[in-house]
Amino acid sequence: MSTLQDVMAELRLAGTAQNRKVYARHGAAEPMFGVSYKDLARIAKPLKTDHALAADLWDSGSHDARVLALRVADAAAMNKTRARRWLRDVDNYILAEALGGLLAQSPLARGLSDEWRDSPREWPASVGWFIVACSAEQADIWSAIELRALVAQIDEEIDERPNRVRHEMNGVLIAIGLRDESLRRSVLELDARIGPVEVDHGETGCKTPAIAPYIERTLAHRAQMAARRAAKAAAKAGA
Repeated sequence: MSTLQDVMAELRLAGTAQNRKVYARHGAAEPMFGVSYKDLARIAKPLKTDHALAADLWDSGSHDARVLALRVADAAAMNKTRARRWLRDVDNYILAEALGGLLAQSPLARGLSDEWRDSPREWPASVGWFIVACSAEQADIWSAIELRALVAQIDEEIDERPNRVRHEMNGVLIAIGLRDESLRRSVLELDARIGPVEVDHGETGCKTPAIAPYIERTLAHRAQMAARRAAKAAAKAGA
């Protein structure tokens, strides 16, 4: 079993000055080692799920350690106290989306999203909306009626919400548009009316995706994958 000291030493060795510069442009703050996502995946793999280690990594205060913590934490073991405490430490979109992605897999997903989406502060609202983006296609979490209400809320509020919240709302519209044909029509009608969502990504190459083309590409990819699976199944049945 790896100890916190072992993992922190590995992170320190994997960090680079160039990555620290890149991550700083994306809003990450010191202390950080500048570990690439490839190396984070490599370090995370043998750790598997280790919730106790995740808690220690988060408490270290290191940006890289916190990203790693959100990869090895046990979503099922998250509780509201820890989720709220970790949220208070979030100060950039990298951690916001990683935390939202973890919580979207937990039984707390809906409750915490409801609690945070309407916050006037950028990071709680961002996490709350990102949870929706990750879970919108799950009928056991969101009904079609509830998602339609979120589309209406985004229509009313997106121009006035903080920068990164607009980006996450854009992602929510894409996710809702992928849920079913009826919701997709509502999303595409809204997209045609409001046009591209303006988000300042600073000195980075990041972009907020255009809604309609992204939905179209994703549906085409899913259809292609379904056709491949069907072809494999037919070939196996005829063998």
